Amino acid sequence: MGNQEQYDIAIIGGGIVGAGTLYKMQKAYPNLKMILIEKEDQLANHQTGNNSGVIHSGLYYTPGSLKAKNCVKGRHELVAFAKEYNVAHDVCGKVVVATKESELPFVDKIFANGLANNTEGIEKINSDQVKEIEPHVESIGGIYVPCTGIIDYRGATEKMVEVAKGIQPASKVAMGTEAQGFVHHENYSEIKTSKGDYKAKYLVFCGGLQADRLAKKDGVKMKEKVVGFRGDYYELTDQAKHKVKHLIYPVPNPDFPFLGVHFTRMTDGEIECGPNAVFTFKREGYGKTDFSLKDTASALSYGGTWKLFFKNMSFGINEYRRAFSKKLFLQTLQTMIPSLTMDDIRPGRSGVRALLLGNDGDTRDDFRIEYGKNSIHVLNAPSPAATASLAIGDEILEMAKKHFSL
Repeated sequence: MGNQEQYDIAIIGGGIVGAGTLYKMQKAYPNLKMILIEKEDQLANHQTGNNSGVIHSGLYYTPGSLKAKNCVKGRHELVAFAKEYNVAHDVCGKVVVATKESELPFVDKIFANGLANNTEGIEKINSDQVKEIEPHVESIGGIYVPCTGIIDYRGATEKMVEVAKGIQPASKVAMGTEAQGFVHHENYSEIKTSKGDYKAKYLVFCGGLQADRLAKKDGVKMKEKVVGFRGDYYELTDQAKHKVKHLIYPVPNPDFPFLGVHFTRMTDGEIECGPNAVFTFKREGYGKTDFSLKDTASALSYGGTWKLFFKNMSFGINEYRRAFSKKLFLQTLQTMIPSLTMDDIRPGRSGVRALLLGNDGDTRDDFRIEYGKNSIHVLNAPSPAATASLAIGDEILEMAKKHFSL
């Protein structure tokens, strides 16, 4: 089967980062034959298709970091791509709201970040101005971010792949095909998959939740591990949808590696509230009680996991309690919209986020892309990777030009 099929470049992983990379590389090298290998039967089936669908503005990220640079650049490209190819999206804006005095210094800090990162149009607003934008929010002020938007990330991923295939019809997408091993030869690598073997001169890994395992299989030495965190969402019921007009975020807690529970209007008209963040016993487990012995043993035998737990013990316990208690989840939402009731929310879907975790329990915060032998590995691509996907595709393209001497 696959043995005769030789490609110039193979991309492992069909999330939006893999799709964005295929699109950028195929555009730059229309004559090269490429293959995208995805183990699920659908593209964007994990982090891409289960996130909150937000086009991030670039407000939160350390100025000068890869996240900051690629988020702003990627956002402009993503919106232009969505316009050009009719992907459902809406640049609707958001408010980041402070509900207590102790949050005001962090409002100043992220506002300064936003200015340094060229997040256009941002302004500090008082509680009355918040009310003009979001009448049901009770706050002491915050930041208005007009360039934040929402998008159908699954649709965007599919479109990127479709456009790439249109450029080079000999390129292929292998769905339902799991990459299981890699054998490097002088001028090419063999990819052993669940559906036969493929040959490619160069490999690009965009494996998300499986990034560390794929790197290991490719012989890349890694000190860190990927640990999964599940985020559960609630949805507003029809009677409550009028209470949220755009996107509403809390001021993120600087001690906790997630953005906090927020309200997001989706492109299909639903309004989601979430996500919390709880350690998951299965990397690709979307149910509250999903369990994988391999994933659990891998995470819990790793010192970094425990150090993260101990550093964030009180957060972690609260997040867990909230995962199983609708009442506690509602209380968190009521800090911003006090008028919400139990009848206003119903359980929604869940997503899992990959965190690259250092041995010291530190979440490797920035994007991280490294070279293997004749490969490139995206080892860490947390939020805002979906927003930044086309810019990450450009980074990988530049790295490939040098490393693969294309």
